[in-house]
Amino acid sequence: MNSVAGIAREGDRYFIARRIPGGAMGEKWEFPGGKTEEGESDGEALVREYAEEFAVPIRVGEFLGTASFVHKGRRRILNAYRISFLKTDFRLNEHSEWRWAALEEMERLDFVDSDRKLFDALRTEALKTKTHPQT
Repeated sequence: MNSVAGIAREGDRYFIARRIPGGAMGEKWEFPGGKTEEGESDGEALVREYAEEFAVPIRVGEFLGTASFVHKGRRRILNAYRISFLKTDFRLNEHSEWRWAALEEMERLDFVDSDRKLFDALRTEALKTKTHPQT
C-alpha cells in the first residue's frame, strides 16, 4: 500500500494544510493525500482523499516525485502528483487550516517528514519553470 500526495501550485506558492490535533502527525503541515486502497490507482486515491478531506473535486496531473519513509516500522513509498482544483470552497474535515505557501516558508513550518522529502523535487521543478517558462 502506497501513500499519495496531491500538490497544487499557484505561481511560487503551494497548497498546504495543517492536520487536526491527535496522532503522530497531529498539527503538522502537509501536502494533503493519503493511502491508496486495494485496487485503487494513485489518481483515484487522490480524488477520493480530496473529496473526503476538503469536499472539493480535483484534476490529477503529472507525477512530480517520490519519497521513501518508515511508518510503524514498515518502509512506505509516497508518490506525489500535481493536482488542480475544480472548485475552491474548501470544507476542513481532517485539517484545522490551509494556506498557500512558498517553499522558503514551508521549510520553516512543522512539516510532515515524508512530505518534507518532496521539497527537493519541487525546487527542481521550480528551477525548470523559471529557466524554461511555458509560452
